[in-house]
Amino acid sequence: MKTELLSPAGDFEKLKVACHFGADAVYFAGKRFGLRAYAGNFSVEEMKEAFSYLHAIGKKGYVTVNVFPYDEDFPELEEHLRYLAEIKADGVILSDPGVLSLARKVAPSLEIHLSTQANTLNARAAAFWADMGVSRIVLARELSLDRIARIRDALDPAVEIECFAHGAMCISYSGRCLLSNYLSGRDNYSGECVQACRWNYVLHEKSRDAREFPIEEDERGAYIMNSHDLKTIDIIDKMMKAGVTSFKIEGRMKTVYYVASVTDAYRRALDEAAEHLDDYRCRPEWEEELSLASNRGFTHGFLLGGKGGKDTISYEDSRSEGGATFIAKVLGYDFEKRCAIIEQRNRFSVGDRLELMRPVQEPRSISVDKIYTESGETVSDAIRVQEILRIPTEEVTTEGDILRRRKA
Repeated sequence: MKTELLSPAGDFEKLKVACHFGADAVYFAGKRFGLRAYAGNFSVEEMKEAFSYLHAIGKKGYVTVNVFPYDEDFPELEEHLRYLAEIKADGVILSDPGVLSLARKVAPSLEIHLSTQANTLNARAAAFWADMGVSRIVLARELSLDRIARIRDALDPAVEIECFAHGAMCISYSGRCLLSNYLSGRDNYSGECVQACRWNYVLHEKSRDAREFPIEEDERGAYIMNSHDLKTIDIIDKMMKAGVTSFKIEGRMKTVYYVASVTDAYRRALDEAAEHLDDYRCRPEWEEELSLASNRGFTHGFLLGGKGGKDTISYEDSRSEGGATFIAKVLGYDFEKRCAIIEQRNRFSVGDRLELMRPVQEPRSISVDKIYTESGETVSDAIRVQEILRIPTEEVTTEGDILRRRKA
């Protein structure tokens, strides 16, 4: 089976950027029933437009319907599933058996993908779900490559295997967590998780006036449940040999720049692995690209065996920082005036050196010698967010390209 690079699309802008930088497919949610309630998400009209756009450029889109619903949710769920079939969604990602049963009944044309939250850890469970009409299984993140291979070998070849390849890791078993519910009242299984696992925790001793006792030797407290981010770009070949069909990037709530940077790196790696599977080598520039996007440090998770441990948890900090700042999205190129047309996202000035990111190419340095507004006025400091500007450059830019500035 042909491998697929699957990127996150928290909104329409990220969807287009993911496609521009090489994603074969994207996943996103409607305003309800997905587990990222605070992502931009798509209205019913936007979903219809999204599938028209995707299919016109030969890409696919999968809609997350992976909430754990109550009985009162099913009338609206039925309407939602019928609509997804009507607009020709390429698949739905779900985890609840009741939703699966409903989808098969009211929207039989929909391809069904089983969410990682179903905790599929063994071949018998995978075969059960396949018998229920699931065409793709997003395996639990707690599996090693050897176990993935055993599940792949035991399944009907027509059933696809999808695995997370990059992004934030949940400290709970395949994301089945109630910390958010208990500590903030926001329901994880309705998509409202506040990521309480990233918080800074300390101990309080009852008889000592609520004095704080750090769990680790750190004055800031302890990040005892804060996982490093998953990164597999250096073992993509091993995942392919284990039978992974779709490589999924986490990050529907991440920035446009993150989606562009990570998608581009994995696009190049997957293309290389497909051509040189037996002698694949991860290039340093791909690793560097991932370090420039926001991250909490990296781990292979459980893929190389073991059960996590100190190499998986980031005890130092929970912040997600990268080595570059997203400066602008490119809207096009003015050939007459030899200028890149951009939409500003973060402040930059005359004299700065920026990097131009284009699909499947190494970044190119651009010197900001002048900045023009839409009316033709010159400015020395671009401070207005989303202002349309022009920068003189001989580098021909295309809509969807990205400008960034490396941090000192």
